[in-house]
Amino acid sequence: MWELVKAGGWLMMPIVVCSVMVLVIVIERTVRLRYAKVAPPALREQLIDRLRNKPALSKTLLLSVKDASPLGDILATGLLYRQYGLESMTMHMQNRASVQIHKLEKNINMLGTIGAIAPLLGLLGTVLGIIASFLAVTEGAMQDPTLLAAGVSQALITTAAGMFVAIPALVAYRYFQRRIVDINAQFETEAGLMLQDVYDYNLLSTAQLISETQPLSTASSTPLDEIDLLELEEEPLPVHSQIKAHVSRISKKDNTANMS
Repeated sequence: MWELVKAGGWLMMPIVVCSVMVLVIVIERTVRLRYAKVAPPALREQLIDRLRNKPALSKTLLLSVKDASPLGDILATGLLYRQYGLESMTMHMQNRASVQIHKLEKNINMLGTIGAIAPLLGLLGTVLGIIASFLAVTEGAMQDPTLLAAGVSQALITTAAGMFVAIPALVAYRYFQRRIVDINAQFETEAGLMLQDVYDYNLLSTAQLISETQPLSTASSTPLDEIDLLELEEEPLPVHSQIKAHVSRISKKDNTANMS
C-alpha cells in the first residue's frame, strides 16, 4: 500500500487525507442518524398519555425530553407553549425542526465536496504523470524504459485513487441526503399528529383557561374605591365652553333687567 502511495507522487497525500475524512464522516453520521436515536418510537404516544393523565406536565420533565432526542426537542417545545394555542405550538415546533435538521446535516456537504474534488486530484496527477513521461522521452527514455514507466504509473495510480475515494463519498452523500429527507418527513408527521391529539383530547382548554385568567388578576392594580372616585370626579370644562357659559349668564341678566 505504501509503495502505491509513493509511486503516485505527492498528490496521493491529499487523496489519502480525503479518504480518511470520508471514513470518519460516514461512521459518525451513520451512528448519529439512526432512527431510534433521532426519533424514538412511541415518544408522542407516551407524552400524550401522560398529558391525559396529568394535564400539568412539569417543566423539568419536558426539558429532559428536549435533551434526549431531536424529535423530543420538537414535541416538548410545542408542549411548553401549549397555553398560547395551536398556532403558537406550530410556529415554535417549526422553528425547532429547522434547527434540528440543520444539525443533522452537519458534515454531509463535506462528503459531496470530497466526491467532487477527489477525481480532480486524480486527473491532476494524471496530467503531471504524462508530463513527466514526455520529459523522460526528451531526456532519452527510449534507451531506458523505466524512466517512461514512472510517469505512466503516477498517472494511473492517482487517477484510480481519486475515483476510489470519490465513488464511496458520492454514494454516502446521496444516502445521507435521503435519510435527512425521511427524518424531516417523520418530524412533520409526528408534530402534526401531536397537534391533532392535543385538539381531539381537549388538552388545550385547561392551559388556555389558565393563561386567560392570569391577566385578569393582575391587570387592575388600582383599588375599586379609587376607581370610583376617579370616575365620579368631574373634568374641568374647556376654556371656550367657560366663555360661552359666562356670556349666556350675562345675557340672561340683561333680559331680566329690561323686563323689569
